[in-house]
Amino acid sequence: MLLQRNKLGSVRPPKRCRSDMDNTSTSDIVIINGNSHPDLANMVAERMGLKNGGCSVFHKSNRETIVEISDSVRGKDIYIIQTGTKDANNNIMELLIMAYACKTSSARSIVGVIPYLPYSKQCKMRKRGCIVSKLLAKMMCTSGLTHIITMDLHQKEIQGFFDIPVDNLRASPFLLQYIQESIPDYRNSVIVARNPGVAKKANSYAERLRLGLAVIHGEQKEAESDEVDGRYSPPPTSSSRTRTTSVSVGVPEHPVKVKPPLTIVGDVNGRIAIMVDDLIDDVMSFVAAAEMLKENGACKIYVLATHGLLSSDAPRLLEESVIDEIVVTNTIPHEIQKLQCHKIKTIDISILIAEAIRRIHNKESMSYLFRNVTLED
Repeated sequence: MLLQRNKLGSVRPPKRCRSDMDNTSTSDIVIINGNSHPDLANMVAERMGLKNGGCSVFHKSNRETIVEISDSVRGKDIYIIQTGTKDANNNIMELLIMAYACKTSSARSIVGVIPYLPYSKQCKMRKRGCIVSKLLAKMMCTSGLTHIITMDLHQKEIQGFFDIPVDNLRASPFLLQYIQESIPDYRNSVIVARNPGVAKKANSYAERLRLGLAVIHGEQKEAESDEVDGRYSPPPTSSSRTRTTSVSVGVPEHPVKVKPPLTIVGDVNGRIAIMVDDLIDDVMSFVAAAEMLKENGACKIYVLATHGLLSSDAPRLLEESVIDEIVVTNTIPHEIQKLQCHKIKTIDISILIAEAIRRIHNKESMSYLFRNVTLED
């Protein structure tokens, strides 16, 4: 190596070329994955110009999970790509064991890349249950994870359950681009919320696309929290009073909720109806909403969602329904479901995850991904 001298005669090292800087910036990144979505992990590693780290996860005959990391992780930044699938409990245990294995092997940082966070719908108290998302967050923090990257949480408030930073990425730019480029005459569309709970998300899509909004009211089933249990029991009558309940003022009863008839607020006649949501799992509500839209004159019906879990016989129900197309991202593997239903289309979001990993590793701002998500390679 030739050394250069400046005007004062002191020796200075030569300037490093860009390729050397790139190699240095990625030499201490290790990407590993469990069994939930190896294809997504390989796509992310390929986009970053890295090879997938040597980690094998398998189960013994008694169903215990074994993790073996063949490469050294000492002093390196580890990114564990593990999403939630229909086998959620095994996905979680694999993630926790991989994180703890890296922690005990002296990894510098351990980032959990969880495109779909399991148990995210159990983020509220129901009857005498518990908030499972809070429990899961505590387990992840205890296992050694120092950062979480996820996508479109069911409720943004879930981030508050974690004692570590959480980056909740958005898939909406990819879905908005699909609407603009792949739906013919999308200007004649209307964004539909299949229940009032999705109205906020649907309104965001409608504002960005300059389209109308429709809300289906009355379709949503009665919440589990409203079911009758001990806490909603009526106060005892005067004949059954005891010393502890003999008060002059009784506790007022909760009024019974009456489910309104199924109606659509908004005009869908002769329009393309686009239903949006964060998760498609049990599709019965989507099928019922689609039938309601068809009866009210919708010419085509699309369903767009970030996560396509599609459990049970969802592919068959979608194939037989009046829905024309279902669009989901590849946060969850659904190749088998696509073989059963030709209406399912997939959008690749590996570029967004790869860019998030690169920015976190280089200590760059993440706010750019929430303002100007680029869809170009």
